[in-house]
Amino acid sequence: MFESLTKGFRQARNRLAGLTELSESNVEPALREVRLSLLEADVELGVVKTFLARVKEKAIGETVRVKAKVDGVTHKVTAEDQFIKICHDELIEMMAVPEQPLVWADSGPTGVMMVGLQGSGKTTTAAKLARLLSKQGKKPLLVAADMQRPAAVDQLQVLGKQIQIPVFNLPDKSPVEICVAAVAEARRKNLDVIVYDTAGRLAIDEVLMDELGTIKSSVHPGNILLVVDAMIGQDAVRTAKTFHEKLTISGVVLTKLDGDARGGAAVSIKEVTGAPILFSGVGEALDRFEEFRADGMASRILGFGDVVGLMKDFEEVIDKEEASEAAMKMLQGQFTFDDFLEQVRSIQKMGPLKDLVDKMPIFPGGIPEGVNIDDKELVRIQAMIQSMTREERNDAYMLVREPSRVKRVSKGSGQPEVGVQELVQKFLFMRQMMSSMSGNMGLLGKIPGVKQIAMAKKMKKAMAAGGGFPGMGMPGMGMPGMGMPGMGMPGMDPFGMGFPGMGGPAAPSPTKMKQLSKAEKNAKKASRKRERDARKKGRK
Repeated sequence: MFESLTKGFRQARNRLAGLTELSESNVEPALREVRLSLLEADVELGVVKTFLARVKEKAIGETVRVKAKVDGVTHKVTAEDQFIKICHDELIEMMAVPEQPLVWADSGPTGVMMVGLQGSGKTTTAAKLARLLSKQGKKPLLVAADMQRPAAVDQLQVLGKQIQIPVFNLPDKSPVEICVAAVAEARRKNLDVIVYDTAGRLAIDEVLMDELGTIKSSVHPGNILLVVDAMIGQDAVRTAKTFHEKLTISGVVLTKLDGDARGGAAVSIKEVTGAPILFSGVGEALDRFEEFRADGMASRILGFGDVVGLMKDFEEVIDKEEASEAAMKMLQGQFTFDDFLEQVRSIQKMGPLKDLVDKMPIFPGGIPEGVNIDDKELVRIQAMIQSMTREERNDAYMLVREPSRVKRVSKGSGQPEVGVQELVQKFLFMRQMMSSMSGNMGLLGKIPGVKQIAMAKKMKKAMAAGGGFPGMGMPGMGMPGMGMPGMGMPGMDPFGMGFPGMGGPAAPSPTKMKQLSKAEKNAKKASRKRERDARKKGRK
């Protein structure tokens, strides 16, 4: 959703490329590119002017340190780096959020009142917030106080059942009576958070505001969160401003950040209303909801990804013990297509691939224009693996030795034979390379997951020598699918795997595959020979 913003900052960097000093003459063209991208992204005009003025004030006359030392390592610094650093800091300042997004009550249940226009995703957001709080150890109660929209109560009850959180409602009672009774219900059940789902309208009107004001004065919620649809652009800012004037909202929840919205609302809301964005909805599923992080959003806008957010996504779907087991299998050359299939499914749980790549710091300046990231690639990979027999999944070389098997898998999955061949070749190539990696991995060790594999390899060698590591748990692999067939990151992946739907280099040729797998085949032959010798000895 930040393509236009990222494009503008990328062009601004290009304007400053190779310069060693920031001056008014070279900063102005860069600011012009930023101004155009901000306006194109639907950022409020006053916010654009304020942002540019702050950046210009800090940038002009700034002496650029050609070299900077960080943790003992010397880095080269350019004018463009300095300019982007200033932009990054100002974006964070404009979208800054408090350390604790919610204000917790000193005694009794904490109230969170959800308000907003109809169609903004308020009911679903209430359930998402309750789920998030539940995972943080809280005991929430959902209150269905939207008696205007047909089936709103039923919708919240269905969502509450899915996330196993109680939903309170009193049929034929007014929203105010329902909310007041919910406080007593929460105290009786010893619940510590009440999430009120209130009514919305297609447009702001006095009746709506009067009802919300009465609920606020009756239950005194510590938090009033406005749910705003990011897709409505500057209207989102105007809506936030009106609600803030009437109710004094404590924060904003921005929904549909995974859509085609241009990102202007995310940059504008706090600057215009003073109310920070506290949470964001990034998908329809109930787990696609997260605390808003200004630094992560600023990094994504500038095209630097959001590694912290990415790691949080991984933690949601990945079991550390299973990831550790997968790491050891890779080291021992025992990683199968079944293990890979589990990683594909983990990636699918994390949402659209484009959002995933957007959070990865692999494309300075954002994803290149014209690059299409296709979620269907994961579906195709899954179909090919599921069309394999149990023996083929455990021994991928069967598909190399017997081409007729490739033809059968191709027909079963509805994919071309060359696609099956490439999947098998890349898988075997990756497995061979991973199992033969040395402990000293250089820059490659910075790839999430690979560092843990190197550590596991060292542990394996030490244990083989008779050593032990009591109390040392195997760290999780981190990023699933990194280095997997079709999953590697261009520019970071030493195996040239490419990313799903992004093209990438051609798969290794069958001749190359045979050369790379020779050592692995010899190891398997030796293992089978030992097994035969052991059986013969047993019969004797």
